Amino acid sequence: MRDQIRGLHHVTSMADDARTNNHFFTNTLGLRRVKKTVNFDSPDVYHLYYGDRAGTPGTVMTYFPFPQMPRGRAGTGEVGTTVFSVPKESFGFWQERLTQLGVTGLKAEEAFGERRLNFAGPDGDGFALVEVENDPRTPWTEGGIAEDHAIRGFHSVSMRLRDEGATAELLKFMGYEELDRKNGVTRLIVPGGNGATLVDLETLPNINRAAQGAGSVHHVAFAVDNREKQLEVRKALMDTGYHVTPVIDRDYFWAIYFRTPGGVLFEIATNEPGFARDEEIDHLGEALKLPQQHKHLRAILESHLQKLDG
Repeated sequence: MRDQIRGLHHVTSMADDARTNNHFFTNTLGLRRVKKTVNFDSPDVYHLYYGDRAGTPGTVMTYFPFPQMPRGRAGTGEVGTTVFSVPKESFGFWQERLTQLGVTGLKAEEAFGERRLNFAGPDGDGFALVEVENDPRTPWTEGGIAEDHAIRGFHSVSMRLRDEGATAELLKFMGYEELDRKNGVTRLIVPGGNGATLVDLETLPNINRAAQGAGSVHHVAFAVDNREKQLEVRKALMDTGYHVTPVIDRDYFWAIYFRTPGGVLFEIATNEPGFARDEEIDHLGEALKLPQQHKHLRAILESHLQKLDG
C-alpha cells in the first residue's frame, strides 16, 4: 500500500448553527460552498461542503451542523488542528482580516520553519494558516479574497494522541514517510501527492481523551484516485487486522471507514465522481441536493432546514 494514497481528501467536523458555519467559511475564509446536501443518517441535518471552485480533493472542509449541539471537549484521540495553505507574504493580510472580523484564538508562531497563524472557528474549532511558497493549486477568488492571499487548500492536519507509535506505523503503511520531528511533534508526508500531503502527530500522554461535539473533527479522509485503488487499500488494511466498513456510496465519492489505534476515525475516499455529478460547476452548492433515499422528504426538509446566505 505504497502509492494509492494521494494525501488528504476532506475533513469533516460538527457545528451547532448552519448559517453561522456557512458565513464563516464563505465570507470570513472566502471558500466556495460546493455542495448543500444532508447527512445520510440524519437527513434533518445539513451536510455542507466548502473548498475551491470544483471541490478538488485536498481542499474540502465539510460540516454537519446539529442545531444546539454542545461544544466538544478538546483532548487526545482527535484531529486537533486543521491547517490551510496560503501564499507567502499573505500573513499580514490574514492577521488583519481575522482580527477585524472578530475571529478569536489568534496566535502567530513558527513551526517546522513555517510561519503559522492559529485561530478558532465559530465553535472553537482549531484552525491555522501556513504560508507556503509556490503552492500551485488554484484558489477560489469569488469569495472576496484576492488570489495573492486566498486559501489554496489543506496544508495538513494535526492529530493529538496519547501515544503516536501505532498511528505513525499505520500512516507509514499507508505510504507516508517521516519528514521531521520537533518539540514533541512528528511530521509525516506522502511523496508526490495532491498538495495536501502532511500529517502532524502530537504526543500528549497526560491529556484526557476528547469528547466530540460542536467544533470537533468527526473524521479525516484520505484521497485515492478511484474505486480500484480504494479496494486495494481496503484489502491491505483488512489483511493487517483493521476492521474496515464496506464501500459506501456518498454520491460525490465512495468511502470506507476505520478507527485508528489512536482513536481518530479515518476515511478513504475516491476522487471520483466529484461534486459536478449533479450540478453544473458554475452553480455548485446553490441548490439543496438530496441522496436518493431522502428525495421523497424534499418538501419537509426544505421547510425544516435553516435558510443559508448565498
